[in-house]
Amino acid sequence: MKSFITVLLILGIATAGAGLWYWNSSGNHTTAFRTVVVERGDILATISATGTIEPEEVIDIGAQVAGQIKNFGPDPNNPNKVIDYGSQVEENTVLAQIDDAIYKSQVDQAQANLQKAEADLIQMKAKLRQAERDWTRARELGPRRAISDQDYDTMQATYETQKSVLGVGEATVAQAKANLEQAKINLGYTTIRSPVKGVIVDRRVNVGQTVVASLNAPSLFLIAKDLKRMEVWASVNEADVGHIHKNQSVSFTVDAYPGSVFKGTVSQVRLNASMTQNVVTYTVVVATDNSSGRLLPYLTTNLQFEVDKRTNVLLVPNGALRYRPKPEQMVADAREAYSKSPGRRSSGGADKGASPPKSDAPTRTVDQSAPAKDGKAKSAKVDKAAPKKDSQEAQTKVDKPQLERGTLWVDENGFARPIRVRVGLSDGLMTEVQGDELKDGMEVVVGELRPNGGSSASGSASPFTPQMFGQKKQQ
Repeated sequence: MKSFITVLLILGIATAGAGLWYWNSSGNHTTAFRTVVVERGDILATISATGTIEPEEVIDIGAQVAGQIKNFGPDPNNPNKVIDYGSQVEENTVLAQIDDAIYKSQVDQAQANLQKAEADLIQMKAKLRQAERDWTRARELGPRRAISDQDYDTMQATYETQKSVLGVGEATVAQAKANLEQAKINLGYTTIRSPVKGVIVDRRVNVGQTVVASLNAPSLFLIAKDLKRMEVWASVNEADVGHIHKNQSVSFTVDAYPGSVFKGTVSQVRLNASMTQNVVTYTVVVATDNSSGRLLPYLTTNLQFEVDKRTNVLLVPNGALRYRPKPEQMVADAREAYSKSPGRRSSGGADKGASPPKSDAPTRTVDQSAPAKDGKAKSAKVDKAAPKKDSQEAQTKVDKPQLERGTLWVDENGFARPIRVRVGLSDGLMTEVQGDELKDGMEVVVGELRPNGGSSASGSASPFTPQMFGQKKQQ
């Protein structure tokens, strides 16, 4: 009795499996599709990039003389405090004082050298006057032979020598004055002053620290001239930089203010590209207003460069253009076209699953494809039999942006029917579509509803799902 029941159970399971296999392979059963509604709306195509907020003008304050930092200057807005991070300073505000003892002694020494040089010059002038008087007497007595020729020559040489010595003395005085001026300038360099009005962004020294000025001036302070106007330095990929132009609108966000969107415009596209791991990027400068003071220097930003915009157009999710039903889920006409298509290639977003409809147009064809993401338009395909004039017209059409062809699917009594559409602008989530059969409010297929309540966006079973007896595995 038990063996008889076992045989009946085996026969029942085999019959059910065979029926399920026939039901799956017959292609006559309907499918529950998951659909979305085609809606009208606005779409904005953008280029994403990351960048850093920078002040429009930053001044690095350095030291031109070596020495020890003696003290910092008082804060102009609070005399009880000294200059520090975030202090607002005016032009010529004292920022720091370097120990000036050595430089004061150099000034005193230069002053003494000047006095000595001036005294020597007075002595030289007196000797020159004496030599001049002697030479005058010699010229009077010489013709009368009252002095010897040797005395005559000596007085002449002495006079000419004193004239040259006077010139040396005058040069020595000028040199002493220059040394004194240099010593005073170096003494003045010991007081570090702000050259502009701004805000202290960074203080890089402490009291007691020794700064050494050699070939490069050591940096002491970093001052931002005006924080009400900021710049964003964005790194844009070489594939996208062709879509960036001056005065282009930009929106960006910062992690410091979640949910807040800031606006700016492109002010500069710098030509000095940089390469990192074989990736070429260009620096694009975006100017933005910071009157509120919310944006702080060196915040990381996420930018969206506005490339193009469409208003009041039909929109569908990108998943609707990617969806591809199985042949048995298509209506009969589409299933027949699919079976005749070469290689049965997947249509995806662009329509490759079926041959384009035939018409009475000339054999010349133009590839109606949109520019790729890298900004390089696809080339036109012109038949050799077409006239040369037509070829030139075709090339002119290709130079203008064309719409890409795609396929949407609608539910028709449990089967998927294709609708040919022209695909336009996309923002990564939604895509603009155009078509004679498309209407606002129409439902298009984006996936399938499974018997267990789940859904599929591709129409194919997961490779990790166990297959029942007789069920076909989709390739």
